[in-house]
Amino acid sequence: MDLPAGPLNAYAGGERKFLNMQPRLEAQKASPAAYHAMLGLETFVKKSKLEPSLIHLVKMRASQINGCAYCLDMHSKDARAAGETEQRLYALNAWEETPFFTDRERAALAWTEAVTLVSEDHVPDAVYEEARQRFSEEELVNLTMAIVAINGWNRLCVAFRVVPGAYQPGAHKAEGAAQ
Repeated sequence: MDLPAGPLNAYAGGERKFLNMQPRLEAQKASPAAYHAMLGLETFVKKSKLEPSLIHLVKMRASQINGCAYCLDMHSKDARAAGETEQRLYALNAWEETPFFTDRERAALAWTEAVTLVSEDHVPDAVYEEARQRFSEEELVNLTMAIVAINGWNRLCVAFRVVPGAYQPGAHKAEGAAQ
């Protein structure tokens, strides 16, 4: 199904009104230096040698937690294009209750949740210990930087209401971006 090219109207939850889905501003145009700084972090993450499939899951899970529609649209498309299964993507929100993820992925997802929701439990020791069993110190720092990056992109996209739907897999790679 193709979405209309113009502004979208969306239900605004408990407010019982509809929002006009238009971006508030374009961050990359308003502050190119800030945008390029984010791209630098994204480039680091991409070169970190963490499994691309793991990075896709981390980006999806953080975006689910943060309610970032644009990033969910983008990363679900990129993950599927890279071979991720529909079953795992659909079950990601309930990853703890499914057999579809490896122990390493489970540790990364728990770490993603704890770091993304840092204000709730300040990243519990048990989550850290599980992650340390599955990742080297360098990998854990790199995984944390991937989580920092996607949380930053989520906040930019949610705050400035970047409209989902039009993204095509790999589009940001062609532009030099790799959210």
